Amino acid sequence: MPLVVPENHSHVLAEFDCLDPLLSALRLDSGRLKCTCLAVSRKWLALGTSTGGLHLIQKEGWKQRLILTHKEGSITQVACCPHDEDFIAVATSQGLVVVWELQLERRGRPERVSVSSEHRGHDITALCWDTNALRVFVGDSAGKVSCLRAGSSKLGKGAAFVIFPVQTVTTVDSRVVQLGYYEGRLLVSSLSRCYLCDTEKEKFWRVGNKERDGEYGACFFPLSRGLLVGQPPLLYCARPGSRIWEANFNGEVLSTHQFKQLLACPPLPLITYRNEPNYNPTHKSAQSLCFPKLLYFGDQNLLTWTDSAIFIFTPQNGQVLLWTEVKDLADVAVHRNELFCLHGSGRLSHLSLLSAERCVERLLRKESWTLAATVCCMFQHAIMTSRARKCVPMDRLEQLKSQLSSSSQAELIHQLEEVILKLEPLDSACSSRRSSISSHVRTNIYSIHLCFSSHSCPHLRLDPQSGERPDADRPDQGLQFHLPLSFRSKPPRMALQAVKDSVSSFVKKTTEKINTLQMNSELRQRPEFKESSHVYNEVSNAEVAMEELRAATERAVSQIHDPLAVLDPVCLRETLMEWLPVLERTLGPANLSASVTNSSLDGSEEQWERDYLSPCTDQQQPTESLTVEAKAVELEEKEVVCEKPQMLNISSLDDQTEPVRVAPPTPLPTDLEANLSELATLHMELSCFRNQQEVLGGSTFLRRYFFLLDTERVRRMCLLCYRQQPKMMSSFSEAMLELTQSSKVVEVIQKGDLLKSLRSLKDLQPCAASHLLAHFHRLYEKHGEAAVRSFAQFYPVITPADVAAVAQQSHFLAYLDNLVQSRPEEHRLSFLQSLLEPESLRHDWLELALTHDAPQLTDTLTSDGRPRWHSHRFTWGYRRLLSLLIRLPADISSKEKMTEMCRSHGYWTGYLYLCKELQSRTEAFSTICQLDDVSLLEDPDGVEPETLDEWKLLLQLSQQYCGVAAAPPAADVNGSGWSNGSTDCQGRITPESLTLMLARTVGPDRALALLQECGVQVVLSPHSKLVCDLLRVTEKRQRAMIQTMLERCDRFLWSQHA
Repeated sequence: MPLVVPENHSHVLAEFDCLDPLLSALRLDSGRLKCTCLAVSRKWLALGTSTGGLHLIQKEGWKQRLILTHKEGSITQVACCPHDEDFIAVATSQGLVVVWELQLERRGRPERVSVSSEHRGHDITALCWDTNALRVFVGDSAGKVSCLRAGSSKLGKGAAFVIFPVQTVTTVDSRVVQLGYYEGRLLVSSLSRCYLCDTEKEKFWRVGNKERDGEYGACFFPLSRGLLVGQPPLLYCARPGSRIWEANFNGEVLSTHQFKQLLACPPLPLITYRNEPNYNPTHKSAQSLCFPKLLYFGDQNLLTWTDSAIFIFTPQNGQVLLWTEVKDLADVAVHRNELFCLHGSGRLSHLSLLSAERCVERLLRKESWTLAATVCCMFQHAIMTSRARKCVPMDRLEQLKSQLSSSSQAELIHQLEEVILKLEPLDSACSSRRSSISSHVRTNIYSIHLCFSSHSCPHLRLDPQSGERPDADRPDQGLQFHLPLSFRSKPPRMALQAVKDSVSSFVKKTTEKINTLQMNSELRQRPEFKESSHVYNEVSNAEVAMEELRAATERAVSQIHDPLAVLDPVCLRETLMEWLPVLERTLGPANLSASVTNSSLDGSEEQWERDYLSPCTDQQQPTESLTVEAKAVELEEKEVVCEKPQMLNISSLDDQTEPVRVAPPTPLPTDLEANLSELATLHMELSCFRNQQEVLGGSTFLRRYFFLLDTERVRRMCLLCYRQQPKMMSSFSEAMLELTQSSKVVEVIQKGDLLKSLRSLKDLQPCAASHLLAHFHRLYEKHGEAAVRSFAQFYPVITPADVAAVAQQSHFLAYLDNLVQSRPEEHRLSFLQSLLEPESLRHDWLELALTHDAPQLTDTLTSDGRPRWHSHRFTWGYRRLLSLLIRLPADISSKEKMTEMCRSHGYWTGYLYLCKELQSRTEAFSTICQLDDVSLLEDPDGVEPETLDEWKLLLQLSQQYCGVAAAPPAADVNGSGWSNGSTDCQGRITPESLTLMLARTVGPDRALALLQECGVQVVLSPHSKLVCDLLRVTEKRQRAMIQTMLERCDRFLWSQHA
């Protein structure tokens, strides 16, 4: 009876085809002739043999098409060209590389279009094709990497006879393990490091700083899903201990994925015809493995293998998709979701990665009834879902049950029946969606009907919620228009034509009325006023107002240039307050300038304005209650205007959001515009920093006169005060978005391609920071954290203060970390120091880094605020940034504050460093004893006792906390270094371990004497006694050797003297 697999497993590796007959036909199953390597493409399966033959097998039908022979030794490597399957590269055991052109389309004979003997005498360990051009990169056991370009008869006559020279790309420090190529970048993985090479600019980078020793692979990882589509690929490099580095396209390590503990889960069985799959739920111990190669596999997966298992990871979320035990693996080749395995015995197996329901569907097609039923029962959580009905319908499962033997497979039938009873029908997953769609469609159709019926019959309006008819005399809100349609009686085509004609007529009339309103926006007078003797000359009034504004502006500019006025804020404020009303009258919004004038008119004018704005007054009149309320509001407004006529102009729109004006209402002369800009920006700055409420507010002034302001000065001002006045920053952002709306970059950003958007912004350089910041707003709304991380490349135009004012705190930390890590390691500390302006930012950023992507306080601190056992081993997401922040030069008070912050958040590594800096060694020793890790004393950055008094204190503290410290947990914690989750006692702080350290420092006899002096009773283990004895012997020999050397020196000096 098959056991059920946990629900977190949804995919399997399955073997549907048997390739043993193929190997028998090729005679590759004999002891003399064996398969040595393989490669796979969309069309071909290429098999290299020990006698120098290369068999090309057509995957469709598994038919042999070609045999390519080589007299230069056995085939050791083979690679198919990814963009042209007519080319294939082969490496032989003598170090020869041959590129073949198959010429199958023209039915010609295969030709050797390129041959390289650059690596003769060395084992070729890796082959890799360029993804665009006809060239092959070759790596050998000596660390040499070369480039071989192939000619082609497809390029014209004689092109195949052109011999391209072999180029040596580089020579690395050890044997090449794996090669990868993507968009001009070559990835070289050797035994000790990974290197990234820009083949066009001939530049090289090391991926990461730490070396390794062994076969570890690396590969490119294209991003083809989600918001990151189109961005440069990531790099994944294998590390010791089941770890994998994730790096960007420039070779900078972004994170380390640790799969050691994740691989402690039991393996999934291989679904194969060879034997019945069996799932063993017994958990294994944590696996510390070396991944010899990494391959991009399927849909955003990463594949690797050892000689006994295949592992498939999803690195984007740091999880193990599955791992399966496969015996005697020698090599693996992949194409999409297919993988071909070469075993040490020469046997081949063809596996596929697919979901459990797809696997059952394939097995049912092949009529593998027992295997299909077993998979159904093992992965019943995937089979029971409604989406699986598309692959595995209910009738197919009933058919499957009928094909099983009731005598020999009774238990399997019973378990399959239980699965069938739990199946969800196909329509259950879609019923809610379909009902919501149909409801949405019905609601929209009903709303359209109401729209037409309300305009054709204004007295009849239905409430779509209740279906009842409201009062007939209820006034219609907003601008009214009339569509004289008989909606129900006319045929659909005639009704639609009538709608079109009516809407066109309405749009035309409305446009004419809007134009008329704009022409009369300065003075909204009644028609009879135009015919009276009090007609205003709008042109002359505008000229007079502009001259008045020019005179007031020149007077204000001359006053603020006076040194005495500059040094007197009160005088500056009075000067600007005299100039501001003139600016309001001349360039203020039309409704403000008209409000004072209109307030002197009687109520008949307002009645005419309502009549003029409403084209449907003959059909619907406002109710009596609304008229009374409107008159009361009018009287109240008139009283305010009579008492304080200027306050209406200044603050009438403070309570409601004004539209942003990015262009002047009338053209301004250049000299006047420059003076206005200076005064307006100065008023803006004074208004912001004083935070005055009795005058025109800073946010309102910014929206009203943005066309006069210096955007760069306003940006800097908003950055300084955005925490106190957030409306100011939001208004500035809205204004800049409106100002840059016509830029071509906006179209690129709206398409959603982050990479192309960033390239467009780079093409804009040099660009003002305020304009670039507006585009950053758009990118951030579109892409979130991904956009914030990418904006580190625009420093110093966009500063951290700009990003902090826009982005969320967690996203800002990611940006700051990327920005600092983009600098060379030796310059990061000084660069971070330059960003801390003002100095108080250090503590703000430290607080952010300590509270985001950090361990829980309950994991690092006990209830009474003491360190938890081994809690310094937890991983901190921004540990690199934290390390730099606490290592920056600072005064004593600042370091003390940072020390308290680290202690209160449980960041013990930083706390110990700061205690060492502040010479608070007693607190440091107490913390180390509670953390119970001797490496904190022995490491280069550790706090090691320097005097005998400190050793005495440390011994006393260790004896005090030895019994208090909690027992080590049975499983590995986040970032713990215990191997396999064991409770190894090595490295703990005990009086015995401290005695051995002291013995190495001052000698065993003196160490034991110091223990007796402190009153510490230590019972040494046999191992510790042996160490002390060895130290005594070593000390005696060192003394004897020193004595001998001194005597010889003495004799030599006397001989020279004689």
